[in-house]
Parts: sequence; C-alpha cells; structure tokens
Amino acid sequence: MSARFAAILVVLLAVLGGSAVLVYRQQHAREPSNVAALGRPLLKGLAAPDIASIRIAGPKSVITLEHRGKDWVIDERGGFPADFDKVRAFVLEALELKIGQSEPIGAQDRARLHLLEPDKGEGAGTLVEFRAADGKPLASLLIGEKYFKQAPADPATAAADGRFVLLPADPGTVYVVSDPLVQATARSAAWIDRSGISAQKVKTLEVRLDGEEPWKNERASENAAWTLAGARAGEKVEVTKANAASYSLSLLELADVAPPGTGAQSAGFDKPTATIVATTFEGLRYRFTVGKLEGQNYTLRFTREGDSDNKKDAARLAREQALVPYTLLVAKSKLDDTLKKRSELLEPKK
Repeated sequence: MSARFAAILVVLLAVLGGSAVLVYRQQHAREPSNVAALGRPLLKGLAAPDIASIRIAGPKSVITLEHRGKDWVIDERGGFPADFDKVRAFVLEALELKIGQSEPIGAQDRARLHLLEPDKGEGAGTLVEFRAADGKPLASLLIGEKYFKQAPADPATAAADGRFVLLPADPGTVYVVSDPLVQATARSAAWIDRSGISAQKVKTLEVRLDGEEPWKNERASENAAWTLAGARAGEKVEVTKANAASYSLSLLELADVAPPGTGAQSAGFDKPTATIVATTFEGLRYRFTVGKLEGQNYTLRFTREGDSDNKKDAARLAREQALVPYTLLVAKSKLDDTLKKRSELLEPKK
C-alpha cells in the first residue's frame, strides 16, 4: 500500500466516522426525552395480592371497592356486591400500564387535560388509589382526558387509543398510556354485580298500577294457556303479551343500587307506581313495589316468601335474598311488558 493511498484511506474513514456520528445525533434528536423509561411499569411496585381496597374519586362522586373474604363490595352502597370480574380486570389493567410518551406539564395544561385533583372543580380528573389492608396507599393515579391518535368526529363517544394520566407524586409530568381505562369511574352502576331477580315458572301474576284497574293472570300448569281472572264477556288475554309479562320477571337485571338510607318518600314507595305479586309453581311468592321513575330506571324493592325443594335453586335464591334490604334500580325497559294496563293485555275485538 503506497503512502498516498494510505493517507486517502485515513481521510475517508474520518469522513465516514463523522457522518456516522451525525446520523446518530440526528436519530437521538428525534427520540423522546424519556426513552430510557419507555415500556417500564407506570405503577412500579404495585402487586395484586397487596390490594385490599380501591378508592375512586371523581369530580362528583366517590366509590370505594373493598375486598371482603372472597368477594369485593361497594362501601358507599352498604356493602352491595361488586362485579368480581370487573374489579379483577381493572387491577390487571393497572398493573400492566406501561410508560409511554411523557412531557412536562403546567397547571394550565393540567386543567385542559382534566388532570387536576377531583376537588378542584373545572378541569378535575379521576383519582384512583390502591390501598393496603391497613388503609395506607400503595399507589395512586390521576386519570384525565382520552388520548386519540387521530381526531375523532365525536370525542365523547369515540373509542380512545389511550389516556392522559399523571402520578400525584410527580405532578409536573403527564404520561400517555395505551389503555383507555374505561372502567375508571366512580359511578356505582359501572361496578355493581347486575345479577338480579329471577321469578321463574310463574303461576299467577297480579299487577296493580296507580290509578288503573288491577288485573290478574293465572294458569293451571306451565304449559297451560293464561286466563284473565274476572274476564268479562268477549274478553280474552293475548297469549304473547301474557307470556311476556311473566317472563320479564325471570330476567330482572339490575341497573344500579340506591345509597343506604334512601327513604320511602324519596324513592316513591309511599305512592308506588305499581305493585306486582307473582306466585310460582315452585311454591315461591314474590312481591315487588315499584317506586318512581328516575331517568330510565324505576326504584324497586321486593320480598319473597316460601321455599323451593329444588337444590339447583339454592344459589339463585341465596343471591336474591341478599338483595332484599336494598333499594334497587331496574331499567324501565325490563318492566314495560309487566306494567301494562288491563286493556293492553286483551286481544283486539273482531
């Protein structure tokens, strides 16, 4: 190799080396400032077995999910059962949250992204606290606005790509997580176990609507046709409507549960919308008091008498009995077929 060629090679290596350094610097200039933290757990150190309660505080309400024995219950609803699967899924979501994009944030932007504390009024977010058995916080997370990769037509109803969140211990940094955290709400309706009442194999069904003529349907066996008690000449109950009226009582799924201490007057039980009495071929007697309509839900209380000899019903009956002390909320659509006027049950006259 000549001295001249060797000198040229050295110059080329120097130029190539400089170019490599330039490319490296350009690449790193485009990388986020928290590249070393990307993909790390957001709630570092949080473990599912340590969680004894979850407190969720929103701008308008607070809910506390407590682990009691094998179950989760809602403290603000008098220990009403929470949906175990929803609680479990939410805990797993929290454990799997990974650090994504992060940026410094000031008070004004925190308000714009609804990342202020729940008691701060406009711009407040939702605070989630995971607590140990002694009540001490294990981890906290402030949840704000939805995150979208592309602007949606309607942000309120569109499915988000993630969520803006903030760690209360580091209020100067906002994170984007890829989970939309839909379940992070303080509404009890989103957490209750919706398993409701199931009055099966109805034998007689009596309905008294406020201000209307009462009616009673009955049948001799499960496969027999329904008849209207006290039917007048030419009156005949329409089979499909009679079937729907009784069948609805076997699928009374809950919409929500009222807070403890809800009075009879505030729930409308002092002047009920309707009273329903159903007896079954199993020997059970259900009595429902339907209160006032609140939005799309009726308030409801019920009692049940009698025993079933069918051992398969034991779990269902035990679950129903646990609901008796509560003021329940049931969707209006679930009771529409039962709460019909007497005239609406009849076949049209030819």
